[in-house]
Amino acid sequence: MSKFDRNVNNAATHAKYLSVWDIQAYYGESYIVQGVSFDIHEGEILALLGRNGAGKTSTLRALARLDDPALKHGEIWLDHQPLHLMKSHQAAAAGIALVPEDRRIIPGLTVEENLKLAQIAPPIGWSLERIYELFPRLKERRSQEGVTLSGGEQQMLAIARALARDIKVLLLDEPYEGLAPVIVQEIAKTLGIIRDQGITTIIVEQNAVAALKLADRAVILDTGTVVFDGDAKDVLEDEALRAKYLAI
Repeated sequence: MSKFDRNVNNAATHAKYLSVWDIQAYYGESYIVQGVSFDIHEGEILALLGRNGAGKTSTLRALARLDDPALKHGEIWLDHQPLHLMKSHQAAAAGIALVPEDRRIIPGLTVEENLKLAQIAPPIGWSLERIYELFPRLKERRSQEGVTLSGGEQQMLAIARALARDIKVLLLDEPYEGLAPVIVQEIAKTLGIIRDQGITTIIVEQNAVAALKLADRAVILDTGTVVFDGDAKDVLEDEALRAKYLAI
């Protein structure tokens, strides 16, 4: 039995939902993710933090099974499914949804067309009615071209488009980037509601304080390795830790 086999058995006992073990990933010859391991329970929000270049986005992309960075070692298990053996489309079908920093709103399509496009093929997630209940602003703008929305509205659309699929884990890369504090608070409230629906969320965010206030737990990376894994509130209360690894 491998070390990770033991971890998986233990994870099942403690209701861990996503288990990441010793993943190592490269961009070309650059060793970006250097043995990252963590577990997350179903319905938790995990803040994945660190300075620029720490390996946060690369870790998210490895979880989503994108080709860059290339995963060279390690295992990723989602509800006993081996994500590390999957291609990106298979990981998406298994329930992984990545909302990238640039949001990837499709030009030429309205808000509603962006959402319907996500539902062309199974597995289909939330209905448009349910999405509009969570995002009333999108309902008001459903006939507007998606790329003409404000930054905050585009972020809402990107999250809503992920929910239009049947997802288990939502990966968010810099969801607060460039947004006014009032919009950050609105999106944080929405993410809290999504958590209450049982969806597990990992958030990468330079606005570390906002992410920590929302999150249940935090993992801090430094040069591609884990230097902290624990309760988010412990990071908020540890000034020395924040100064050393987050510069706040």
